[in-house]
Amino acid sequence: LLQAWTNSINQANKKALLAWAKETGIDLVQINGQRRYGGPPPGWVGDPPPAGTEVFIGKLPQDMYENTLIPLFQRVGTLYEFRLMMTFSGLNRGFAYAKYSTQCAAKEAIAAFNNFSVREGCAIVVCRSTEKCELSVDGLAAAVRQRELEAVLRRVTAGILSVTLHASPGQQRAQLAVLKYSSHYAAAMAKKTLMEGNMRLSGAAIRVDWLNPDLKQKLQSGEEKPSPGWVQRAKHQGLPKQVPPSPVLHNALEHLNTLCRSQYLGPPLFLTKCVQANPNGWLRFWCQVVIPGCPMPFTGFTWVQKDGPGRSGHEEAKIAVALQVLRMLGESLRGTRANL
Repeated sequence: LLQAWTNSINQANKKALLAWAKETGIDLVQINGQRRYGGPPPGWVGDPPPAGTEVFIGKLPQDMYENTLIPLFQRVGTLYEFRLMMTFSGLNRGFAYAKYSTQCAAKEAIAAFNNFSVREGCAIVVCRSTEKCELSVDGLAAAVRQRELEAVLRRVTAGILSVTLHASPGQQRAQLAVLKYSSHYAAAMAKKTLMEGNMRLSGAAIRVDWLNPDLKQKLQSGEEKPSPGWVQRAKHQGLPKQVPPSPVLHNALEHLNTLCRSQYLGPPLFLTKCVQANPNGWLRFWCQVVIPGCPMPFTGFTWVQKDGPGRSGHEEAKIAVALQVLRMLGESLRGTRANL
């Protein structure tokens, strides 16, 4: 009875949608309550569009489908992707997302279609999508390491770009991970998977949510304590262990530059900021490495000694973080041991 009722809902509009899809050759794929066109569309060449190219569409009539919406939103620019949120009954949920090839086209869509009447008495809302791509995973056991977590996430989610670990701001002896994904869609699907799967690591239950902007700012400014994924704590006073000088370690910057040149990634840009100085000579740095050919920057913390002969604390931090980036890129320096 339920299936018969579901099939009987707006038969005319459903038939019109099927006829349009057949006539245009457009392929619509429904996954987890979303029906998607493109991402990328047929004939697309190059990388996905940058941030700021997606718009949110709200207050849609629930019996309006892609055969009406896609041609409408294509009037102002090329669509890279269109996602219509669906119910089990075959009605839409009243909202959708359109991603354009350029930021200019997205702005034009907002100007043209916000408060636009798609039917008499049905004015839709069109505004910029927040395009959240970062998740926070709190409650990880202290024993969890970055590589272990990243390996698990690659198995159960798609589009993961980076994983960084920090001390949990609300739980003792626990860690918080920041996960960056390639798109809002990838992040939303990962959030759904991790929450529904009740994921556990090292026996600990976790809490998954969108990364809070205030927490993100604290983590970036170094107000929250980082995890052992980037900072090795010594047994006394929470300080890193002394690392004996190594000529190979000092060549990490040159090695990273050579790797970036050979892979045509562009020269790496280092950003360093001293966030803590201890009386015994250790400095704690927040570091970020931006490589033009990589989709996201590498960010973390490291400990170094105060200015050594011929090098400042900032230079020492660059050397330490360069080695960590090499590790994350899958490169290894033979005979090198480093504690970051």
